[in-house]
Amino acid sequence: MHYLLFSQLYIIFTAEKGDGENLLSVSFLRGKLKQYSMSNTTIKVNNNGSLRIEGDFQITDKDGNVYDLGGRTVVSLCRCGKSANKPFCDGSHKGHFEHDAVAFALPPKKVE
Repeated sequence: MHYLLFSQLYIIFTAEKGDGENLLSVSFLRGKLKQYSMSNTTIKVNNNGSLRIEGDFQITDKDGNVYDLGGRTVVSLCRCGKSANKPFCDGSHKGHFEHDAVAFALPPKKVE
């Protein structure tokens, strides 16, 4: 448990592990307890296709509105631009999109 004090306002951080999830609890001296899940989410870049997202996540549009995923914990996002169901993949890339998905290191982050 960690405590921070800002002008008599206590912020309490507690990290817990349970039921396969890591939870971060944040509470304020006169506030409500909030819990934020830090579950694992994986994004897999598929060869010649979509980005497959698995785990606990949400997807928002440009205005911050959340897409209703219907309880799904796995979705695929289009990266070829041909899907009629954007941002989700509908398989339209087949035979029209080539990319060999091989991981690499990004260059160092620019410091301003």
